[in-house]
Amino acid sequence: MDSQTIVILDFGSQYTQLIARRTREQNVFSVVMPCTAPLTDIAALKPIGVILSGGPSSVYDADAPPCDPGVLSLGVPVLGICYGLQFIVHSLGGKVHSAPKREYGHATVSIEDSASPLFAGLPNKLQVWMSHGDEALELPSGFRRIAISDNALAGIENTEARIWAVQFHPEVHHTPLGPQLIKNFLFSICGARGDWTPAHFIETTVASIREKVGKGHVICGLSGGVDSSVAAMLVHKAIGSQLTCIFVNNGVLRKNEFQNVQKNLREKLGLNIVAVDSTDRFLSKLAGVTEPEKKRKIIGNEFIAVFDDEANRIAKQTGGVDWLVQGTLYPDVIESSSVKGPSQTIKSHHNVGGLPEFMKLKLIEPLRDLFKDEVRRIGRDMGMPEDVLGRQPFPGPGLAVRILGEVTPERVALLQEADEIVVAEIKAAGLYSQIWQSFAVLLPVMSVGVMGDQRTYAYTAAIRAVNSEDGMTADWVPLPYDLLKRISSRIVNEVRGINRVVYDITSKPPGTIEWE
Repeated sequence: MDSQTIVILDFGSQYTQLIARRTREQNVFSVVMPCTAPLTDIAALKPIGVILSGGPSSVYDADAPPCDPGVLSLGVPVLGICYGLQFIVHSLGGKVHSAPKREYGHATVSIEDSASPLFAGLPNKLQVWMSHGDEALELPSGFRRIAISDNALAGIENTEARIWAVQFHPEVHHTPLGPQLIKNFLFSICGARGDWTPAHFIETTVASIREKVGKGHVICGLSGGVDSSVAAMLVHKAIGSQLTCIFVNNGVLRKNEFQNVQKNLREKLGLNIVAVDSTDRFLSKLAGVTEPEKKRKIIGNEFIAVFDDEANRIAKQTGGVDWLVQGTLYPDVIESSSVKGPSQTIKSHHNVGGLPEFMKLKLIEPLRDLFKDEVRRIGRDMGMPEDVLGRQPFPGPGLAVRILGEVTPERVALLQEADEIVVAEIKAAGLYSQIWQSFAVLLPVMSVGVMGDQRTYAYTAAIRAVNSEDGMTADWVPLPYDLLKRISSRIVNEVRGINRVVYDITSKPPGTIEWE
């Protein structure tokens, strides 16, 4: 990547990824690194600027996150945010102490020097989001205060040293003019060009893949989702017929998904796809299994077995397979790489079902620098169909974790029909793209109903619709009553075997998005 780079050092803030996103939104490339990253690794990226994130610690604590103070003398502009401000003050000889009054939540900041390039074009009063219990008591030599809140110092600068810092969080939604402040730092202070665009990313990534692969053969596990599809298209654009995509029907896909994905990606986009219908193989393994985690493991292990069989077959046909494409995204990289930093590791990521090391394939991860919305922008720039790019997230174990209890062919068929109605009606209402996930769940609950003059005894379906930014938390969506009425009426009348529909109004937490 030859774009200009902003390095963001993570001191453990829950908002670090937001800083990266706000930077990317200005078409400036950003990299998140643990604050413990060696100075040589930071300098090797030749950044045009460094941003120090917030964090929950106190700089004077014995276990405060360690960071090489040399980051403040790399010769490039530095912006400290919250804890980042305190780190700057503490490292350069100032004093930080526990504030008599903690600031958390909405606050008003007064700009004391509107001539500061950091606050250019901003009003003298800013509504901001504060989150700190410490404050800078004495500033290091060469620094001056440029903003203040009702309770404490809110902004400092040392133009000679090219260091700026704010005590509030400009990256969050609750600081409405925060993006302008970040834009000022990127363009007025760091001299960013703002040329990190989808077209530029595609051009450089395709060239890099082509050079890396040479004449080797590449395989890619397709799920039909956004990430694997865009990753496959980037590689296909680079090496064409040297890529073979493997699409496995695990028996718990949505209705007609196996055919629709092939149509979209093979016929419309020209991908070379080996489609493997392993429905019977998966469902026989799932027979009699009711424990959710066991279902997930069975599906994951069986996928690896099927994928390995196909990879070996392709290798014999092509003279060998050298590379594996994975749709790893930047949040996965950040979460995994934070192991050595102060941020809590949410999960370790091993994409495509955790393919085993014995496959000995070298990885191509063309999306590892991108967030989800950026992946969609890249896909649109490559002309991919919106029904691929606009898909809501779908779990790897598929409908198996939306069928409570045993997964049987009969139950899969029932849920496929009900789920298709839910998705179709939400799309018809113009709400599909506004909702993070919307789907049906089949409950192992039989109830008495009446259809005409006939008594029925059939399953219950639950409808789930949630909004979320990242899947970590979610709020249930208050779907319009008339929409819920249409969905319920259609399911009960059209899906023989379901006679009752309920709506899930649980947020995450305390619930999860999926039922299993």
